[in-house]
Amino acid sequence: MRVFLTGGSGFVGRHLIRRLRAEGHTVLALARSGDSERKVAEVGAEPVRGDLAAPAAWQDRLREADAVLHAAARMEFWGPDAGFRTDNLEPTVALHAAAAAAGVSRFVLISAAGVSIGSQRAAVVDEHTDNGTPAIAYCRVKLETEQALRAAATPGMTLVILRPPFIWGPGLTTMADAVEAARKGQWTWIDGGRHLMDFVHVGNLADAAVLALTRGRHGAPYYVTDGTPMPVRDFFTPLMATQGVDVSGSRSLPRSVVAPLAALVDGGARLLRRRTPPPLTTWLVANMSRDRSYDIGAARADLGYRPRVGFDAGLRELERA
Repeated sequence: MRVFLTGGSGFVGRHLIRRLRAEGHTVLALARSGDSERKVAEVGAEPVRGDLAAPAAWQDRLREADAVLHAAARMEFWGPDAGFRTDNLEPTVALHAAAAAAGVSRFVLISAAGVSIGSQRAAVVDEHTDNGTPAIAYCRVKLETEQALRAAATPGMTLVILRPPFIWGPGLTTMADAVEAARKGQWTWIDGGRHLMDFVHVGNLADAAVLALTRGRHGAPYYVTDGTPMPVRDFFTPLMATQGVDVSGSRSLPRSVVAPLAALVDGGARLLRRRTPPPLTTWLVANMSRDRSYDIGAARADLGYRPRVGFDAGLRELERA
């Protein structure tokens, strides 16, 4: 199969290319810079020079593809909705329409489990759970994007949506700020880190993406995790240790103290229109102070998904990296 991939030079994207190539697929990877071209070529993809915001330069290459795997996104946990609509929603809708017009048979969207973090407080969520209102712009716009693609008339092209929670594994870049804060002694647990969280190893996500190229119901969202939810402390303590940081003895504060403080600090920063998030946000509290796991039964049944990389094996990978 010939797969047109976006976001190929990033943490997730490079793992997707390796996995696709291992399965014998040809990968055309959109790359908007010389550095991105080099990165995708190193892991086996053919670079396609271009930017999602300027499709005229590369749109014809979609005619060569059997499927589109859309992993590119501006991922930040701060900022107004309008910016994410411009950077994420609008290019995705345009790519989806262009793929359908080019005769692509399948479009796989990497969305986010965070579309259900916010007003939805259920401890266990599946694809039938009402999403509620997501807590941050990134996730609100991810949900808008899912809805826009589902509503689009694209006869002949199947849409499959993957919703991963926290993605971890070799090459992890999203923890850099947290690692730096921990080195400065600024790591704090909420309620002792006892609340359940869910996560997915990047290798397991790549497996799910490959399966979604040929399986899955049109328009269906699939939560994809490692299938082993655990307390926040039990996950982050060994994960941070692989980065040379010991957070096991960090202080803990109760949610009853942290939540109102986060609302005050977060709200003030928004009123001031800060470009960067404050050290404490309602998003952080929502993730660290409530039990939340995702039922992957639909992914197992429809995609044939089985988490391949376990927690201990993933930690050993990180230690060797």
